[in-house]
Amino acid sequence: MATKKKKTAAKKKRKKTSRKKTVLKRELMKTLIGVGVLLLLVAATGLVANHYLSEKAPVSQKGEKIVRQPVTIPEKKRTWHKDKARIKARQQPLRYEIYPENEIPRQRPAVAPLPPSKDQKPRVAIIIDDLGYDRVMAYKFIELDADLTFSILPFSTFQNEISRKARNKGAEVMLHLPMEPKEFPKIHPGPGALLSSMPPDELIRQLNADLAAIPGIKGVNNHMGSRLTMDSDRMNQIFSVLKRRNLFFIDSRTTSGTLSIQSARLFKVPFAQRDVFLDHVVDAAHIREQIDLLMELAESHGEAVGIGHPHRMTYEVLRDRIPMIQKKADLVPASRIAHPLG
Repeated sequence: MATKKKKTAAKKKRKKTSRKKTVLKRELMKTLIGVGVLLLLVAATGLVANHYLSEKAPVSQKGEKIVRQPVTIPEKKRTWHKDKARIKARQQPLRYEIYPENEIPRQRPAVAPLPPSKDQKPRVAIIIDDLGYDRVMAYKFIELDADLTFSILPFSTFQNEISRKARNKGAEVMLHLPMEPKEFPKIHPGPGALLSSMPPDELIRQLNADLAAIPGIKGVNNHMGSRLTMDSDRMNQIFSVLKRRNLFFIDSRTTSGTLSIQSARLFKVPFAQRDVFLDHVVDAAHIREQIDLLMELAESHGEAVGIGHPHRMTYEVLRDRIPMIQKKADLVPASRIAHPLG
């Protein structure tokens, strides 16, 4: 009887163990099936992504995928892109000026006061213009111990840094306003240029943009402009804006036919003109001769305006000659020589 009970108990135990093993097998099978399904989903996702990327990325002849560069869409297209001449201008190397054949005006308009008395020094203004693209050279001129005037091109690379440094030094800042020369479109005066083909509204709009580009300006002188300064209507439009903004104008006098003095008289805008280009020939001896000529004109007329450019040679000669200039004349900002006419 005892043996029979033992056999029955052993049989029940085997059945119980068998059921546990069956349950474990089922759970293991479910787990394996779940993992398998997950792997299949991952593989399928990879195939789909690879197929999608293969369609998007072109393939070279060697079987290599060609990565496309992202396309940047500008927020707003600038209107000057429509002007092919202006686009071409951006590809041209920077040109400081187009000098007239007769570099010194033969007769100075009756703008200056009477020559000073023996105990009074003449006044001399020296403008360094075409600034904005060579920051290092601009800083050298600004650091000179002299009251120079700095004229900066609009939309130039370092316009804000140069303007800020000059004003922090207490120097006077001007806008070097690009205007159409006779050589246009072969030679373009650069970004922000005023052109004779512009309707009045467009010209005024561009002028206001140029004036706003350089912070803290006190006046304006023209960059190139041998054609535009001979256009009376265009100059009247420009001077009407200068009058409203209380700015003076220095005529760089790139042509003997300039009509800017007539517009200055009409609108009663403080006005002066360039007497001497200091460095239209970039040679130390020539620059010294031009400085001497500037001093002679100042003594004769009571004041004179010289214009130089950011050449290293100009800087070195000025650095050496400034003590002489300051001894013989009062070196003043350009605004001190710009007078209302009429």
